[in-house]
Amino acid sequence: MDTPRPAGPDAQTPQPARWGAVAGIVGFLAIVELTSGILQGFYTPLMTDIARHLGIHDADVNWFEAAQLMVSALAVPLLASLGDIFGHKKMLLISAIVTAAASWAVVFSGSFTTFLIAWALQGFYAVWLPLEIAIVFSRARKLGVPGPMTRRAAGLLVGALEVGVIAGALAGGALIGVFDGNLALTMSIPAIATTGCIVAVAFGVPDDGDRNGAKIDSGGFGYLAVGLLLLTSGLSFLRINGPASVLVWGSMALGLAVLYLFYRHENKQKDPLIDFSVLFARSMWPVQLTAGLFGVSVLGAQIPMSTFARTDPAVNGYGLGLSASGVSVIIGAYVMALLLGALLFPVAARWAGTKRTLIAASFLVGIGYLLFLVQHGSLTVVLLNMVIAGIGSGALVAALPAAAAAAAPFHRTGMATGLTNAVKTIGGSFASAIFGLALIGQVAGAVSDGAAENFAAPLAGYMVVWAICGGTAIICALILFAVPRDALEDARS
Repeated sequence: MDTPRPAGPDAQTPQPARWGAVAGIVGFLAIVELTSGILQGFYTPLMTDIARHLGIHDADVNWFEAAQLMVSALAVPLLASLGDIFGHKKMLLISAIVTAAASWAVVFSGSFTTFLIAWALQGFYAVWLPLEIAIVFSRARKLGVPGPMTRRAAGLLVGALEVGVIAGALAGGALIGVFDGNLALTMSIPAIATTGCIVAVAFGVPDDGDRNGAKIDSGGFGYLAVGLLLLTSGLSFLRINGPASVLVWGSMALGLAVLYLFYRHENKQKDPLIDFSVLFARSMWPVQLTAGLFGVSVLGAQIPMSTFARTDPAVNGYGLGLSASGVSVIIGAYVMALLLGALLFPVAARWAGTKRTLIAASFLVGIGYLLFLVQHGSLTVVLLNMVIAGIGSGALVAALPAAAAAAAPFHRTGMATGLTNAVKTIGGSFASAIFGLALIGQVAGAVSDGAAENFAAPLAGYMVVWAICGGTAIICALILFAVPRDALEDARS
């Protein structure tokens, strides 16, 4: 696994002469990522409006994110592995159809339960980027230059994603006012975008032709689904019943036991859903563990940032008191930093190497969030913190699937790239549930006597969120030192 792949006959061919062979594909895939960005950015400035519309506490919107991330965690490894078996384009198209249907369901959902289900099913979009990287890597491998082409494509695709996030965040904050607070009409915009995405995939993305001939590991998927559901149920019981409840620790213990059975089951399979021999390779496990810990901040911290910025400091003693359009400014600055980080990744990797770039990016994320612990009282310092974290996050979003593709055997490219998003979403789902607990005050211990009438979360809860995000990012940087030297570099670059 750690042995460099032999260079093909075209190893010395300059990359620029080859880029035209994949540029058209990357263009259509960029449309898909633009749509993904719209989905990720559009709703963020609307979260307070959604909470008020449904009559729920600010902290309760974290359960929307937790449910979506859990669906993503289940769907990504399954669809990514099916992509290796039946074709990456086919799975990309299926996931686009499911996401579009869920986006329209969000528009017409009028209750907490129906909104939660529809929102969760939107999580199928999480498999888009891994499948896209697998498609590009497959085409680039046939040209003899998978490493540099894949890194360049990853940077451009993530760049398109972040442009979509910026456009979505700005549009979401603005259109809710243009449409006089009509939430359903406002949320129809991302539904239209996802419908157009289906057309782009169906007619613009060719089949890469790669198949590994494996069989579907339905038993492994069953173990994984039950194990993750038990673990997240334990987190839900923790919030509802408190840490003294037997349901909390019983559910978590059962979840871990089922996941152990999943591990045992996978090791006996000829065609496992998750190939642990690939996962535990010295060049792979630090990348995947980093992806999981990175999910804590990049997926779990978005909604807390939105609700913090909307909190009125005159009433609660903290927050920025911004409107939905004001939150869009913060989101826009953060995503611009993500865009910059994604575009800088291939340049930095060519100059310093992929491993050093990953380490530096992780440190930037950690510094950005830890700065919130000492400065968060003005829009200026919040923007500064978010930009620092954003540059590192953008580089990691682009780098992780590309690094996984470089470390994996060719017949497991889809699984490896999909696994980065799967473990990232698992990390984000746990973080989202824990952050919801922190923001409602049970972890922070900061719920006041009047909290029943106060929808705002306690400041101590936000401090917990920032400390966890910063701490996990620093741990990522330290873990990445374990990657063998030059293990993530392509011999043909």
